[in-house]
Amino acid sequence: MKVLLLKDPKDKDSGADPYVKELGLYGFEATSIPVLSFEFISLESLFEKLSHPEAYGGLVFTSPRALEAIKICLKENSKNKAWSKSLKQKWSTKPAYVVGKATASLVEEIGLTPHGEKSGNAEKLADYVCSREKPDSSDLLFPCGALKREVLPTALREKGIPLESLTVYQTTQHPHLEECLSSYFSQQGIPASVVFFSPSGVKFCLQHIQKLSGDFINHIKFAAIGPTTAEALEAAGVPVSCTAESPTPQDLATGIQKALHLQNC
Repeated sequence: MKVLLLKDPKDKDSGADPYVKELGLYGFEATSIPVLSFEFISLESLFEKLSHPEAYGGLVFTSPRALEAIKICLKENSKNKAWSKSLKQKWSTKPAYVVGKATASLVEEIGLTPHGEKSGNAEKLADYVCSREKPDSSDLLFPCGALKREVLPTALREKGIPLESLTVYQTTQHPHLEECLSSYFSQQGIPASVVFFSPSGVKFCLQHIQKLSGDFINHIKFAAIGPTTAEALEAAGVPVSCTAESPTPQDLATGIQKALHLQNC
């Protein structure tokens, strides 16, 4: 059975895509199609803030892209030296809150220790942060995307926990999305399941998939990586057959298997 993953096929620079690999263990033939493009902005402002760890109580990351912004900064030799010489050690004494495993692994790559990686979504991460931080403490620095949801900032604000947001990337549709979707449906046919990984993916892909599927749209089991994406699908009038319990390859594969009534291979 075929599964279409609406995500960039390259999570890592090396090795197989973990979602494709895990679904393969369940007997699924999974294919990833890149949906989003990211433009990184305000990188000088980002590093300026990172250069003053004394001004902040910690870091908050709800997207791997925010870590990619930092990694782009650190490619510059002088910035990398400053980070390695003292900034990394100073930030390591403060919490780096993350929403999931993918973000946690990137935090580790820049030499910091992630906290809260089992949260899985912004709501649960907000609860975790609020349980650890005191009101009126130093600001938490929150590098984020232009389309960020207000769930976490609102929850922290209501508890009196200061958060300084900085937009470091913008999200747009991948330039080859329509071409890739058309090619997939013409070559592989109607997939048994389509998995959405973000509300932006719903916005950019759903209409094309509905058009390409035609009368067979009701044969597809639609899946979401988390509750926020599931809400976006439901708001668009699409029934969600599976929402991963946490945003991991294992939980997604288990959910899809259950939705399609298959036994473990």
